[in-house]
Amino acid sequence: MLLGIYFALIAFFYASVGFGGGSSYIALLVFWGAPYTIIPMIALVCNIVVVSGNSFHYIRAGYLNWRLMLPPTLTYIPMAYLGGRLEIEKTSFFIVLFFTLLVSGVQLLIKHRQYDGNPTSYKPLPIWLGSTIGAILGLLAGLVGIGGGIFLAPILYTVKAGSPKQIATTTSLFILLNSASGFVGQFQKVGVTENLMNYWYLPLFVLVGGQLANFITIKHVPARIIALFTALLILFVTGRLGLHIWSLLNF
Repeated sequence: MLLGIYFALIAFFYASVGFGGGSSYIALLVFWGAPYTIIPMIALVCNIVVVSGNSFHYIRAGYLNWRLMLPPTLTYIPMAYLGGRLEIEKTSFFIVLFFTLLVSGVQLLIKHRQYDGNPTSYKPLPIWLGSTIGAILGLLAGLVGIGGGIFLAPILYTVKAGSPKQIATTTSLFILLNSASGFVGQFQKVGVTENLMNYWYLPLFVLVGGQLANFITIKHVPARIIALFTALLILFVTGRLGLHIWSLLNF
């Protein structure tokens, strides 16, 4: 159950900024020795559980912006499904995951202060740009088994496409819809196995962690603090994963 506690902590910190935690679930499962073929499925299920709660709370608070959410989401869904269907060799999987985590961690570290930003005006994201971003992120996220929102949020902050809470709402819904699409592709490729059922308890732990974050941190903890912690966490597991890849390549 120690793994479940770690998952709950990850869910808590990621849910605080509208994320699901998929990238860190994957890294933790890698270090825990889970079979790499089922790692994306576990991460996607946990993503779905966490961001379902995020989406509910943000939408109820009135932060849903359809104009911001639809363009990247509509192109992302089919590409995430395609990425989930693609086969990838074990070492290649770890290398793609390493660069995925590195880019997202650096982006969050650079942009974390914008989570408390209060710009006087926001610029709607052009449809062509949102659609292109969604397609690229979808293929990558479906391939490695994450929701993709951890890439989308820094981009939206950079172009000032909406208010911080609108971006958090968009990110949560983005991860929810696209994690579901990626999961379908992974499920058709792998199916339900005994190894997968050994981790049945993890979604329950992330449900507790995510709901606790929604209850405590959305209104009471500065988002930039949580974003900064998340960036440091991602970079930490990226470094650990890099060492693991180095050992594989020099075996």
